[in-house]
Amino acid sequence: MKRKHYRKALKPMQAELMGLGRWAKREGERILVLFEGRDTAGKSGVINAIADVMNPRQCHVVALSTPSEREQGQWYFQRYVPHLPSAGEIVLFDRSWYNRAGVEKVMGFCDDAQYRNFLRQVPEFERLLVDDGIRLFKYWLTVDQVEQEKRFAERAINPFKQWKLSPVDMKARELYAEYGAARDAMLAATHTTHAPWTLVDFNDQRLGRLTLIDHFLRTVPEEDTPPEPETLPPLSQPLQSESFTGPLTPIEPFQLESGNRDR
Repeated sequence: MKRKHYRKALKPMQAELMGLGRWAKREGERILVLFEGRDTAGKSGVINAIADVMNPRQCHVVALSTPSEREQGQWYFQRYVPHLPSAGEIVLFDRSWYNRAGVEKVMGFCDDAQYRNFLRQVPEFERLLVDDGIRLFKYWLTVDQVEQEKRFAERAINPFKQWKLSPVDMKARELYAEYGAARDAMLAATHTTHAPWTLVDFNDQRLGRLTLIDHFLRTVPEEDTPPEPETLPPLSQPLQSESFTGPLTPIEPFQLESGNRDR
């Protein structure tokens, strides 16, 4: 999908997302969205498309790092519980507790007993969340291996994306089939009526973002009331320039020199 077509379609969706945020705050709704998929699938891109237009005090992005030694000794779900949404909040998980059924399973970071215990517990854990009133959405972003390889190659040469490549990612390239088998087993065990999975094709990332956001907006039963424009009262004092006293002075403005890349 061309960028201009993507931006044209995204703009009204982002306006709806802002309305969803107002509705969630007004009604005290708790919304939790899990984004899962293979490396390079496009999780960060769609999360940014949602979060960019929302109040960061209300919409929180959670991307947890490798568990600490202490966290490894906890109940598996314990490190995720503090990040669950409170009333009026929206939480977007860039990978979630499903790491145990994916990368941990395939890479051997958990043993078989831990893996099977997770598959047994997670439907009940999610039932507790839903029964308590949390609106839970689980998205799996699909990508073919040919497209995944293109994205890995781009990351390898792009200095702004090289940080996304880790030793685990590099090894995952050789384990595409194994990750697919782990995904299928996970979906079979955790696709429930109270917490179903939604699969979204992300071979075209822009189209995938639009498809996912459209589904999300259509699934949340929000009724937004657009805010009335605010009227600013006149100032009682004349307008002033910002001035400083003492030795502090602002730095010189940036100069866009000839030949600089257009920003």
